[in-house]
Amino acid sequence: MQKQDAPVRAAAQIMGDAAHPELLGLVTFTQLARGVLVQADVCGLPQDAVFALHIHEGSECTGTAEDPFANARGHYNPDGREHPYHAGDLPPLFSNQGCASMSVLTNRFTVDEIINKTVIIHEKPDDFTSQPSGNAGKKIGCGNIFMR
Repeated sequence: MQKQDAPVRAAAQIMGDAAHPELLGLVTFTQLARGVLVQADVCGLPQDAVFALHIHEGSECTGTAEDPFANARGHYNPDGREHPYHAGDLPPLFSNQGCASMSVLTNRFTVDEIINKTVIIHEKPDDFTSQPSGNAGKKIGCGNIFMR
């Protein structure tokens, strides 16, 4: 039996904005043969609500007083597709007493392609229809994606 190399992994530590300082989490990205396994574990969310989760094209979780994560920029969408077919569109987070976990396998990007991008949690669920980003509302959490 031949030894396999460890899969390429990346992660983003999520931190909330000033209105959500208790929001903390970890999103990991594992490159597999069929795509990237994305796993999110987050706590400190407002209770019993649904939140959009997206990869954004920017490389910083910084911004302005009005938008503390403005430098995360827009959805990661290297192919210029309509929403909800952006490479960075992910399934929502369902808050269960303030915590949420989500796992999905996607072939819309590789781990190498998203290094130095950001992961954003939005205040509302993605409607998967509205252009350009699903009417998900303001950004309440952000994390920079880095190699592990």
